[in-house]
Amino acid sequence: MTFDPTPLVPYLGDLAAGARLTALACALALAGSLALGIAAALMRTGASRPARRAAEIYADIFRNVPFIVQLFFLFYGLPEIGVELSAFGTGVLALSLAGGAFTSDVIRAGILAIEPGVLEAAQVSGLSRLALYRRIVLPIALRSAVRPLGSVFVNLVLTSSILSAITLNELTGSAKIVAADTFQPFEVYALLLLLYAALTWLVSLSAGVLHRRLNRHGG
Repeated sequence: MTFDPTPLVPYLGDLAAGARLTALACALALAGSLALGIAAALMRTGASRPARRAAEIYADIFRNVPFIVQLFFLFYGLPEIGVELSAFGTGVLALSLAGGAFTSDVIRAGILAIEPGVLEAAQVSGLSRLALYRRIVLPIALRSAVRPLGSVFVNLVLTSSILSAITLNELTGSAKIVAADTFQPFEVYALLLLLYAALTWLVSLSAGVLHRRLNRHGG
């Protein structure tokens, strides 16, 4: 067997379009999962028992149910009750919900790791609860959570490959089409390996740079 990527050249535009779609879906899902994770973490560490319980149920469901089941429920199940989303919208929502559950664990751990004395000093200074969380709690928690959040977001990129199961021609979906058209699955999927490795490396690198920048004074 010889490795011959030449037949793939006419399809590089299709693969690039799939890569862009993957990057866009992951960027939107990253923002969504971060917002959901922060909200759930605050609920899980707050004083309201119903809010804590609701956030715990959300995290337990989306951590412990296979992602493809969540995806199929949103894409094929919700239309049965009148809720219809595009394949792209469903993918972003599914990734955001799943990512938010894991993100909430990381941010919650960051909140619980804050020294009680720091919070007591902030409360004595007269800060409101909202200002306390906005100025003290979340910045400290997020700063310590950057590296583990990087791992969550790398997993989000990897999980995005499952979106091809709902006919979304992101990177993996595009690669399947190219492999079928060219009859060169080895070359196509070898390239796919490299592209996903590059995407996850960029996420890991960005997380490392952000961590060093936020903690450059010894935090």
